[in-house]
Amino acid sequence: MPGLTSNSSVTTGSGSAAEPVIDVRGITKTFGETTALSDLSLTVARGEIVVLLGLSGSGKSTLLRHLDGLDRPDSGTVTVLGAPLSGLKGRPLRALRGQVGFVFQQFELVGSLTVLENVLTGALFRVRGPRLGLWGYRRELKLAALGHLDRVGLLAQAYQRADTLSGGQQQRVGIARALMQNPRILLADEPVASLDPESSAQVMALIREIAIDSGLTVVCSLHQVDLALSWGDRIVGLRHGQVVLDTATQGLSKQNVMEIYGRVTTSTGELDAIETELGTELGTGEAGEPDEQSELDLATSSSAWDNRR
Repeated sequence: MPGLTSNSSVTTGSGSAAEPVIDVRGITKTFGETTALSDLSLTVARGEIVVLLGLSGSGKSTLLRHLDGLDRPDSGTVTVLGAPLSGLKGRPLRALRGQVGFVFQQFELVGSLTVLENVLTGALFRVRGPRLGLWGYRRELKLAALGHLDRVGLLAQAYQRADTLSGGQQQRVGIARALMQNPRILLADEPVASLDPESSAQVMALIREIAIDSGLTVVCSLHQVDLALSWGDRIVGLRHGQVVLDTATQGLSKQNVMEIYGRVTTSTGELDAIETELGTELGTGEAGEPDEQSELDLATSSSAWDNRR
């Protein structure tokens, strides 16, 4: 299929800039006897919207934590915005993290605080001295926070307790908090995993709109293939901590879903479960019963992939 590549160091689509904002080279990370990342390489260009696609345990979250300096590789290098993370600590590391916003799966809000206070925590790295509620933040920061809440459609809820909001609203607060950093890169770790389909689509559309308007580089982990295809500029598929797929989303159709998941699944059983879940959407007749041509295409691509590995 055009656009697919097995070379993790090759950037497709718009990711061909000479000076990437993210440059990961041959990183390996183990936790005890578990290898989370294995000789993984990846580059991301300025302004690119990249989806990390894979099942649980494929290494998506670990890779994102390396991009923010929260984890350090056992080997290999991670360079973000031109700075090698392995050589940063203390104030320089905090300064770099100030340019990298992070949207979490579980929102990570303080429920007893107001929405506005939660958003303002995104500016803590710029605040000196004690912080006693809203009084601890400068007027310009509060105005900026209110502006970000307006951007995500929650200005009216600014003084409401965060734990009174719906899941979709709480994730919007998380996005506004990340924007308070004025980031150049936005990382998002399964940002809609806890949301219903309608809220998921709204939140992802909001992230993409803000990214395009602000020129943000976005790296987002997902496991929903349809959402990834409709939202990202590029898909990077992970399996066992390795890049096994790197392709631009332009030109991909739903018929490609089975091939993509054929590369990121780890067993026939997982692939069968995905076939059952997506069979109707793919237009293959009964759920879980892809037509003969789809089966042939999947078998052919899987065999070709195995021969290349």
